[in-house]
Amino acid sequence: MTTAQTQNQTVRTAVQTVQTDPPTVGPPLWDRRFTLYFTARAVSLVGDAMMPVAAALAVGPLYGISGVGLVLGTWTGTFVLLVLFGGVFADRVGARRMMVGADLVRVLTQGVLAAAFFAGTPPFWLLVAMAAVAGAAVAMFQPGVNGMVPLVAREPQRANATLKVADALAQLLGPALAGLLIVLTGAGTVYAIDAGTFVLSALCLGLLRFAPAGTSTGTVVDTDAHTDADADADADADSNSAFGKKSSLRRDLRQGWREFRSRTWMWAVILIWVAYGVLLFGPLVPLSSALIGARLGPNAYGLAVSSLGVGTVLGGMLALRLRPARPLAAGAVAMVLFTVLPLCVALGAGLPVLLAGHVIGGGAWAFWSVMWATSVQTHTPPEVLNRVTAYELAGSVSGIALGQILAGPATELASPETLLLVSAGTCLAGCVALLSIPAIRTLRRIALTDGGIPTAPVVQDGG
Repeated sequence: MTTAQTQNQTVRTAVQTVQTDPPTVGPPLWDRRFTLYFTARAVSLVGDAMMPVAAALAVGPLYGISGVGLVLGTWTGTFVLLVLFGGVFADRVGARRMMVGADLVRVLTQGVLAAAFFAGTPPFWLLVAMAAVAGAAVAMFQPGVNGMVPLVAREPQRANATLKVADALAQLLGPALAGLLIVLTGAGTVYAIDAGTFVLSALCLGLLRFAPAGTSTGTVVDTDAHTDADADADADADSNSAFGKKSSLRRDLRQGWREFRSRTWMWAVILIWVAYGVLLFGPLVPLSSALIGARLGPNAYGLAVSSLGVGTVLGGMLALRLRPARPLAAGAVAMVLFTVLPLCVALGAGLPVLLAGHVIGGGAWAFWSVMWATSVQTHTPPEVLNRVTAYELAGSVSGIALGQILAGPATELASPETLLLVSAGTCLAGCVALLSIPAIRTLRRIALTDGGIPTAPVVQDGG
């Protein structure tokens, strides 16, 4: 008990220092490691942003709305089923290795689809099969995304905010580029470009070199001057050396679950996010696209989506500058503003108000996302971060998938406007819940050392 009290006092002292110290110039973000990682993520995000439009415009005319739904549903379902295993494998063999392997698998799936579209009309079974394989690859890739950030950046919040801005720009450019390419050259070109983005991503990730284990906090490693003797150490820097030969898959999954469950702030947020997925995020796109398209035309919905992207860019830039002492509390306050988005659609706002609502909603979502990702990365031990991230992804994505499935049948019970009012109420209720849970409201910001280790012991709230 005395030890625990000492650790609590240490953390409080560290937090007070963070709050009261004058701002100083931090370590450079754009070193070789982060530049390579950013390039890998940016190019693959553009490719990912092209795929929903490609599926709608290429698969839809061939196999209808149900065909598009089945292809996308197969992708999502495979991801949800396998993402927990992806977290275990990322901790066992290293996040970077899993990500490179997943990229190469997606080069194959997208290349096969590109060839099939160039050759004529691809059979439906091929589209579904490649969607399943691609979904499995993403399940192996995505858990490592969170775990890699502390390894490539000494200031995770700046890195997360920068990556969020890149994601937003990709969401702005990707769909428009996909639509233009399909009109001018056909779907094969879109899938071929997507395959190319995964080639570049795999190359950049493969070139990453990490600081050897045991590097002191203030030491800057020249990653361009490693000898061959250091290569193995670098290659294993993102893997978990704590895995023993007797470790089993079931034991690793259970350990990840225990780590996830031991953090009340984490599982409480995911429970709220499951409700958000079912009642807010899942139905938002199908309902809002139908309402805006019917009332103001399809071009208006395109403008709304672009405005959402603009807001996401602005929110990411704001997160680059602000460093709240209680990041999740600040993020929850920002998420209150997201209520404006479903509300303005439900109330039939004019185009200027509608676009402004999407900008505000995008900014709120981006700011929360950066605060959440940084909190997970800095409050979770590196050796279990990928598995914990997998549980977080499984919970949040499953809620969204269920919400998308239920959106259509729900319109038989209530009007889309009423359902979006429910979404707005859910958003507000969720923010109240976030701020009313002490473990979430009081979670403090923690800085990392160069090796991705918290600067002070992390006090875990039992649960």
